Amino acid sequence: MDDTALWIVSLLASTVRLATPLVLAALAGFYSERAGVVDIGLEGKMLTGAFAAAATATATGSPWAGLAAAIAASLVLALVHGFACITHRGDQVVAGVAINTIAAGLTAVLANAWFDLGGRTPSLDGTQRFLGLHFPLTDALRGVPLLGRLYGEVVGGQNLLVYLAVLAVPLTSWVAYRTRFGLRLRAVGENPAAVDTAGISVPWLRYRAVLITGALCGVAGAYLSIAQGAGFQENMTAGKGYLALAALILGKWRPYPTLAGCLLFAATDALQARLQGVALPVVGAVPVQIIEVLPYILTVLLLAGFVGKSIPPKAAGQAYVKDR
Repeated sequence: MDDTALWIVSLLASTVRLATPLVLAALAGFYSERAGVVDIGLEGKMLTGAFAAAATATATGSPWAGLAAAIAASLVLALVHGFACITHRGDQVVAGVAINTIAAGLTAVLANAWFDLGGRTPSLDGTQRFLGLHFPLTDALRGVPLLGRLYGEVVGGQNLLVYLAVLAVPLTSWVAYRTRFGLRLRAVGENPAAVDTAGISVPWLRYRAVLITGALCGVAGAYLSIAQGAGFQENMTAGKGYLALAALILGKWRPYPTLAGCLLFAATDALQARLQGVALPVVGAVPVQIIEVLPYILTVLLLAGFVGKSIPPKAAGQAYVKDR
């Protein structure tokens, strides 16, 4: 296999790994926003989940305990968000920003207080993390040009949470468009008064959506610290929650287009990591700072209207007040 093919396979494998937390967080936002609750707090929930997963895996030695702790911690923040926005009808954007701020400060303080490593947790070994799975026939196909590498490094070789993210996309589509819960979820995001008239509790529906959001954000955070990474670092989400929200808007609040948006952002991120220090034709070596902002420049350009107008659910961001 030539160097170009190897480079492409490596780029694809990296894209899949980088897209995983974006997909999970974007699907989390899908449930919340389809129910009419704007969730700017995806970033904070992911960060809290990442810290809880790494800290618990360090203490117990079990990645499964870390995953459970990440989901639990993110669910707590989801309940706080729901309590503020659904029960007390607070401003959803302000509540989300507050959650992000609290998460950024609290995780850094707790990490420093518990581990005294400058806002980090101890490095995790292989038994404390989710490692790549070895697929059948990987060794037998290793010698097959291109196909063997694609099967072994892109299709196979990923950790369990990557495949969970892949399955979450068709599952979310099925739930949203083929189940009674999904019909009600989309209805409450468009016309909550009609849902209430039908005798269905709008707050309870929104709370369930927010809890699903919290669970998925917890999995995304756990992926960052105990699957893709080997421990927690301060602010390790690095804006991924906002990119996931951008992918959701880019995908017009639909699962499969949202997946495409996540893959696009992840491919740009993977590409910028490989372009650093590389001399390009005509322009020569591009400064690292310019390369690093490529994913964010792409986000701004796409959301500025290059992919058509995105119309959110009609009731998104609006507190529901029952008529008496």
